[in-house]
Amino acid sequence: MNLDLSRRAAAALQELDSDRIDGMLLALANKLEAEAPALLEANAADLSAIEPSNPMRDRLALTPARIADIAAGLRNVAALPSPLGITLESFQRPNGMLIRKVTVPFGVIGAIFEARPNVIFDIFAICFKAGSACVLKGGHEAAATNSAAIEIIRETLAEQGMNPDTAFLACGHEDTDELLQAVGKIDVIIPRGGRKLIDYVRRNARVPVIETGAGVCHTYFHSSGDIATGRDIIYNAKTRRPTVCNALDCLLIDRSRLESLPALCYHLSDKNVEIHADAEAYKALEGAYPFLVEAEEDDFGREWLDYKLSIRTVENVDEAIGFISANGSRHSECIVAENIDASQKFLRLVDAACVYANVSTAFTDGAQFGFGAEIGISTQKLHARGPMALREMTSYKYLITGAGQCRPE
Repeated sequence: MNLDLSRRAAAALQELDSDRIDGMLLALANKLEAEAPALLEANAADLSAIEPSNPMRDRLALTPARIADIAAGLRNVAALPSPLGITLESFQRPNGMLIRKVTVPFGVIGAIFEARPNVIFDIFAICFKAGSACVLKGGHEAAATNSAAIEIIRETLAEQGMNPDTAFLACGHEDTDELLQAVGKIDVIIPRGGRKLIDYVRRNARVPVIETGAGVCHTYFHSSGDIATGRDIIYNAKTRRPTVCNALDCLLIDRSRLESLPALCYHLSDKNVEIHADAEAYKALEGAYPFLVEAEEDDFGREWLDYKLSIRTVENVDEAIGFISANGSRHSECIVAENIDASQKFLRLVDAACVYANVSTAFTDGAQFGFGAEIGISTQKLHARGPMALREMTSYKYLITGAGQCRPE
């Protein structure tokens, strides 16, 4: 893996104006649609190695509709304003120096992600629009799909008269370790996947890392919560796509509202969601919900990535906030409440990238926030937090202009 090629490609990107960058993304969307049969064939080869009951299939599977969504996402990124050259601050010093803080590309971005074939297009589009080359390392489960996808990207770059090394696909485990150690060649590494992947990158990287955290997401049903609102939010957050990082993992409910549990969970049985309930919640659901088991302590603070849900009984909003602090991943948390004071307290005190009141956590997504495609959801507090879209994929530098000013001795 010759990372010097990526560095040279990144330098060449600085010569492109925004019209050419956007034109390339539009051409890529068209080529993706034209090459959809080949991409679906490669994806079918990957899927053939996955058991039908494995929830990973949902992450990995491509369909004509999903390819159309990816193409639409590329066109959406092309339509967004460039994140480069934006003056974040501008001020003049008493000596006449003009100082401007201006957004610039990172350079070369390394991204390591699990079996999500749409991610390769999302990451490339964001990095490219933000003026950076990218080195992509996907999970082995999607090897054929990723190879077909990178071919489409690199061929389009070449057809548009651009350096195909602007996007490069790393393959083996050795390439992963090389990426993590590539000081001076990779400017930042972004892991996108489960806790195991993120921990591995954090432990072994010598280059800067922006974490996109695993999602252990809670919805808290307060004593003032509306049953219809809660039912719909719980169902949407849990079942829309259970394998995504913003899917609901644990429902917290005030003890005074346990009698509402059967109504809140009613529709979950449509998707055969298995509920792991604590003793009080189990008693409230026993006989009223068909897929019910007694929770073990390990069922809390767990990212299920499946049609499974844990339920914990709490006394009040303070206990709910404390439980989330101890068991959450600082990703996405929700309160269902009609009481304004309780909602405001939850929004203020819960430490997470995205905190919701009476809204499903399924909206934690760059496109849903109006940011376009995203690289991931950052759960850390340095540089970027929440959906990492175009603006988050830039750095900045200071530009200082004057008229011969010299610092006094």
